[in-house]
Order: sequence, then C-alpha cells, then structure tokens
Amino acid sequence: MSGHILLVDDEPGLREAVQAYLEDSGFVVQVASNARDAWQLLEQATPDLVISDIMMPQVSGYEFLKQMREDVRFLNLPVVFLTAKGMTKDRIEGYNAGCDTYLSKPFDPDELVAIAENLIARRAIQAVTANSNTSEMTDLAGQLAEIKALLKQKPAINITPPPIKLEFTPREQSVLELVVEGLMNKEIAKRLGTTIRNVEKYVSRLFGKTGTSSRTELVRYALQHGLIDAYS
Repeated sequence: MSGHILLVDDEPGLREAVQAYLEDSGFVVQVASNARDAWQLLEQATPDLVISDIMMPQVSGYEFLKQMREDVRFLNLPVVFLTAKGMTKDRIEGYNAGCDTYLSKPFDPDELVAIAENLIARRAIQAVTANSNTSEMTDLAGQLAEIKALLKQKPAINITPPPIKLEFTPREQSVLELVVEGLMNKEIAKRLGTTIRNVEKYVSRLFGKTGTSSRTELVRYALQHGLIDAYS
C-alpha cells in the first residue's frame, strides 16, 4: 500500500525513526517538527494521512487538528494521534476534535503501518463513492432537464396507442405522473408518503412494463402513448 503521509512530531529521534519505517513500508513521507510548518506543507499538497504528536510547543496536536477540521479542504483527511498520554479523557478529547485513532507511545511500528494502510484505503473508497454519486446526480440532473424540455413540447406530440395494452397499479400510475412532473425519487416518496426504496421499485417496474431504461425515455413514452391522462 502506497500513500502520501505527513508526519508531525517535535522529537527528532522518534520523527526520523517513524519516517524511516514508513518509507521502508512503501509510503512517501513528509515531516514537520511543529504544527505551523505542517500547515504550510498541507497547503502545498494534501496528503492521504496525517500522523501527529499531541504535546508540541506553541501549537498542540489538538489545536492543529481543530484548524484542519475548520478548513473544508481537510475536513475528511484521516488523522492519527501519537501520544504518551493513555488517559481515557485525553482520548475522548482527541476523538471529539476529529482524530480517527490514537496510538500511545511506545507503539509497535507494524501497528502504525497497518493503521495507515487501513485509513488510506478507506479514504480511497470514499473518494470513489463520492465521485460515483456525483456522476449519478449529474446524469439525473440531465434527465430532469430533458423531461422539462419534453413537457414544453407536449401539445405538439402526436399521441398513438401503445403497441401493447399496459396496465398499471394505482401506485404505479401515481409514480408515473410524478416522474413526468420532473420530481426526483426523494420528492416522490415524500409526496406519496412512502420510502425512496419503494419509489425506486415502482420506477423499475415502469421501466420494465414500458421497455424503457431511463426517466427521460419513460416520460417520452408516456407522453407519446397517452399514459398520463390524469396529468394536466
């Protein structure tokens, strides 16, 4: 597992030892002896993980973490605290500040490597999921725009009977009409007093019955074949 790590510790011996071990494990490591220098490095390039001591002069690890969490760029950046403290209240303070995990000194370097690998892998998965969700939302927004364009053309659309007789349940008909209005699944669920999962199920059934595969195709099919007489 590779990744970019920012290591912040004011103890030269420990800092150099941890840096060497992490680099031997395949990580790219930048180091800082205090939080102020670390912040400058953060602004130059966002790492995959920050490993920071707590008890540091001038700016403590807690204050450094608070500064990170107040900046949208570093809101979800994984942070591991290295500390000589083992008191529960100190751990609680760290978790409340937004750290992901604690590692008390002295610690097993293999454990640190395992934690780093896990946190970096988890962050990569979250990034992929976020990108996927953004892509889905962009696609849906495009479909809604096409639906609105279709509705403007409605008076000019020639209505022909569907190639086969279609029968919808009352709930399917209601969902179809709301899809034609351009509502999203969340909005349809709220309007009908049901769950988003149920709406997704009904939309899927409508796709199957009409032989369509997108909301835009479904609306076009409904308009062309007069399936939404109840909609004005």
